[in-house]
Amino acid sequence: MPSRQISPQSFDEILTELGDDPAIPDPHGIRKSGSPKTQPKVQVPSQIPSVADLKKIGILIAVVVGLIGLGIVLFTAYGSSQASEESNLAMTQNQISELKKELANVREEILVIEDELYDAIDLLEVSIHSLNHNKPSITTKPKPQTIPFEAELRRWRYLGLSQIGSSQRAFFHNGKGTVMLEKGSLALGDWRLSQLDKELAILTHSQGKSFTLKPAKTE
Repeated sequence: MPSRQISPQSFDEILTELGDDPAIPDPHGIRKSGSPKTQPKVQVPSQIPSVADLKKIGILIAVVVGLIGLGIVLFTAYGSSQASEESNLAMTQNQISELKKELANVREEILVIEDELYDAIDLLEVSIHSLNHNKPSITTKPKPQTIPFEAELRRWRYLGLSQIGSSQRAFFHNGKGTVMLEKGSLALGDWRLSQLDKELAILTHSQGKSFTLKPAKTE
C-alpha cells in the first residue's frame, strides 16, 4: 500500500474524535477527555442560619421598624404640641390684653365713682352744718306734776247730796265704802270739797288745781 502522509493537525483531530482511548498514545496531550466537563464549584456558606437565628433577625427588624415608627409619631406629636402651645400662648396673650383693657376701664369707673362720693360727702357736711346752725330751739313743756291723792280721788263716785239748814253734805263711794263730806271740808291730803251741787261736786287743791266729779248715771 502506498504510504499516506497525515499532517499533525489532522492527526490531532483524529485523536480527538477517537476519544480517551488508552491504547492510542497522546504524546502532545491533545486528546480530549470524554468525561463530562466539571462545573465550577459554588462556594456554599459554611454555616446555614437556623430558624432561631431567623426569628431573632425578624424580631430585630420589627424592633427597628417600631423604633422608627415611634420616632415618627413622637416627632409628629412634638410638632403638633409645639403648634398647640404657640396657639395657646397667642390666645393667652390676647386674653391678658383684654383683661388689661377691662381693668383700665374699671379703674376709670372707680375714679369717677370716688369723685361722686366725695362730692356727695361734701354736700352732706354742708347740709349738716346748715342744720346745726339753723336748728330751731324746741322748748319742751314740763309734764304736769301729779299731786298726791289726785288719782285716787278721781276714782271716787259722786252719789248725791243732802242739805240740813245751811249745811250741805255730799256722799261718795271710794271703792270700799260710802264717804260723807261737808262742803268746805278736806277729803284727802290738801284736797277740799269746794263746791257742791246736785249734778256735780268740785274738789280743789291748795296749789290751785281742781277737778269735777259727776254722779254716775243709772239705767
